[in-house]
Amino acid sequence: MRVAHVITRMIIGGAQENTLYTCLDLMRIYGDEVLLVTGPQTGPEGSLLERAKGEGVPLAILPPLRREIRPAADVAAYRAIKRTLREFRPDVVHTHSAKGGVLGRAAAHALGVRAIIHTVHGAPFHPYQDRGVRAVYRACERFAAKRCHAIVSVADAMTDLMVNAGVAPRGKFTTIYSGMEVEPFLAADEQRDAVRQELGFAAEHVVVGKIARLFHLKGHEYLIRAARPVIERHPQVRFLLVGDGILRTQLERQIAEEGLSEHFRFTGLVPPAQIPPLIGTMDIVVHASLREGLARALPQALIAGKPVVSYDIDGAREVAIPEETGFLLPPQSVAPMVEALCQLAGDADLRRRMGGEGRRRFTDVFRHETMTRRLRELYQQVLSR
Repeated sequence: MRVAHVITRMIIGGAQENTLYTCLDLMRIYGDEVLLVTGPQTGPEGSLLERAKGEGVPLAILPPLRREIRPAADVAAYRAIKRTLREFRPDVVHTHSAKGGVLGRAAAHALGVRAIIHTVHGAPFHPYQDRGVRAVYRACERFAAKRCHAIVSVADAMTDLMVNAGVAPRGKFTTIYSGMEVEPFLAADEQRDAVRQELGFAAEHVVVGKIARLFHLKGHEYLIRAARPVIERHPQVRFLLVGDGILRTQLERQIAEEGLSEHFRFTGLVPPAQIPPLIGTMDIVVHASLREGLARALPQALIAGKPVVSYDIDGAREVAIPEETGFLLPPQSVAPMVEALCQLAGDADLRRRMGGEGRRRFTDVFRHETMTRRLRELYQQVLSR
């Protein structure tokens, strides 16, 4: 097949890693011709562009394709995508992210591409937006949904959300979990002692980790508010925040005001290869975001054998299974988080049991080869129609 993937930007993030693995698998396993169409933007999260180049993925970097809404530039980006697709002549166009998804589907539809697929990694509209903004995004998604043949959700919850918003009928959706390289997470504990020592953690410390950009709606403030009552009951608990972003200074100030600076460590921005050993240093992984399709940190933690504590948002309930792989809490709640963390902090056997069950259930489900095989089967189904 000739497959073009269109995404707004290749920062270090779940949607972008998903897209890169799909491109590589299509080339290496199936011998397909692939083109990755993206904009030039990077950000504090880091960039995957150099890795894509180094791995031999053909790239078309379009300067006008940007995340921000800018009508003149967006028209130029649409024309650039259309021109690029016309030259490549793909059998399949697979789009990702809000801007890339709308412009890419519109361009592919205008060219009569035989199979147009879009993946919903996370809905662009959510309850924390202004009502007018949310209505515009929903209208854009409805427009674009009519210009593709199938929509992939990274969790069943994403399908429910999009169907309930009137974006497209349920029959247009297929759930395919976002894939990853699972072997490094299976081996996450191999460097545990060395990395814990480097971070200043002692053998008796129970480390609660959170992996997320230090950004709005990621929920760090709720974890910090839960920290003091947890530490009062379990003084051996420490907290590890992996990631960087615009809220770092604000969060450090909040921690200092609580008198908890000695109990928190910030790693700053780290490359993806460092995530598995960092999860290996943790005993519990918290996901406190208020919106996210299905955060990769959750299956990554479970594959590494760590129990999870998550707010019940979007696809989290599909992997954070109460009494089996972790705890599922009401969004923005603090007291239930305190109780969940205290229960896990005080019971090493419970941590091992829940983490082991997560590893057993989800290792094969989240292999990137599984994801790509199912995506390619979907391509074939659409082309055969």
